[in-house]
Amino acid sequence: MQEQIKKLFAARKEIYENLAELRIDTGQNTPEKAVKLIIAYLQGKGELQYFYNNRLNQIEDVLVDLGNNSYHIYIGPGILKQLANYLQKMAPDAGQKIFLITNPTVKNLYGREITAALLTGSYRIIWGEIPDREEAKSLNEAARLYDLAFARGVERRTPVVALGGGVVGDLAGFVAATYLRGLPLIQIPTTLLAQVDSSIGGKVAVNHPGGKNIIGSFYQPKLVLIDISVLNTLDRRELVAGLAEVIKYGVIADAEFFSWLEENLPKVLALEPQALIHAISTSCRIKAGVVQKDEREEGLRAILNFGHTIGHALEALTKYQAYRHGEAVAVGMATAANLAVHTGLLAAGEAERLKKLLGQAGLPTDLPPSISGEDLIRAMQRDKKVQLGEIAFVLPVKIGQVEIKRRPSAKWRELIKKACRI
Repeated sequence: MQEQIKKLFAARKEIYENLAELRIDTGQNTPEKAVKLIIAYLQGKGELQYFYNNRLNQIEDVLVDLGNNSYHIYIGPGILKQLANYLQKMAPDAGQKIFLITNPTVKNLYGREITAALLTGSYRIIWGEIPDREEAKSLNEAARLYDLAFARGVERRTPVVALGGGVVGDLAGFVAATYLRGLPLIQIPTTLLAQVDSSIGGKVAVNHPGGKNIIGSFYQPKLVLIDISVLNTLDRRELVAGLAEVIKYGVIADAEFFSWLEENLPKVLALEPQALIHAISTSCRIKAGVVQKDEREEGLRAILNFGHTIGHALEALTKYQAYRHGEAVAVGMATAANLAVHTGLLAAGEAERLKKLLGQAGLPTDLPPSISGEDLIRAMQRDKKVQLGEIAFVLPVKIGQVEIKRRPSAKWRELIKKACRI
C-alpha cells in the first residue's frame, strides 16, 4: 500500500504543486497541527466563514474551472441571508457600494431580506430596477443603468449583483461586461431556468429588433449563488418551464440523471429540498463540465442548444407571447427527438421516454396545428447559429448522448415535416 501511495504521489506531484495554495508537511506535523494550520490559512483569506456556512447548511459547491476566470456556484437553502459573508472576499471594504440590478417583482419579494443581509457587512446598495419583461433586455435599458452607475459613482471594484431571472441576469451581465470595461459580476438567479442555465457560463446579451441576444459577449461571473428557498415564491408555470432545461441535461450528457428524474420528478415538483438540490447541482455540474471544455461555444458547447433551434423558432413565430422559454424548448426537444428517429439516429422507444418525462413535468411536446414544418424552416434560417446557409440540429442518439448535425435547410425540409406530424 505504501509503495502504491508513493507511485500515485509521484504521478500527481506536478499537478498538486501547480494547483495548491497551501502546502503542509504532514510528515512533520500531527493531524491536530495540520488542521490548525489550515484554519489559520482560511481565516487569513476570509474564507473560513464560507466553509462553516456550507457545512452547517449542507450547501453544494460546484466549481466552474476556467483558469483565471474560475468561479464557484453555491446551491442550498438560506443563502440570501448569508449574502454579506459570500461577498466578503470580493468586496471586503466597509461601506463599499453594491450595484444591485433587479425588477420590481423580485425586489418586492426579497428587497428587505437582501437589504438586511447586506447591512450586516456595511454595504451600500445602489438599486437598479428594470421592467419585469423580455423587452427590458435592450440597449435603452442598458443605457439607463449606465447613467445610474455614473451618477452614483460606481467604480471598477463595485460588484454588480444580478438578482432575478434570465432577463435580469443577461442585462446585468451585459452592463457589468461593458461599463468601465468590466465590473465584478455576481449572479443570484431566482427562477429555476436561470439557476440551471442562464446564470452559468458567461453568456450576457441584450436583444436587437431583429432577434434575441444579438448584441452580447462572453463574460464570466465571479460567483453564482443559488438559494433554493426562492423557488417557493416562483410561479408554478415558471417552475415547470425551468424543468425543461433540467431534463435537457439528462438527455445530452447523463443517462443516470435522466433515470433519476423519471423516479424523482414528483419530489422536485413538490420542492423537496434534497431533491431540488440534487437536480440543480447535477444540472450545474453538467453545464460547468461542458463550459470548461468550450467556454466560447466553438464546438462542444453547442450541445447545450438541444431543443433550442426549434424552440427559438417557435418563440419567434408566436411573437414571444404563447410560450415561456422552457416550454418552447420542451417542444423543440420532443420535435428534435422525432427528427432523430426519422434520421435513424434514435430508437423510437428512447424518444417516447423523453416525451413521457416532459409530459409528466407538465410541459408541452407538440407543435400547435397553426405552425407547419415549412414555417419552422423559414424561422430557423434566421437563427444566429446558421453558418453558410446550414442549419445545425443537436440530435439525441440515445438518452445521455447527442450529436450535432449540420445540413442546408433544403435537406432538412422533408425530415422536419415528418417530425412535426408524429
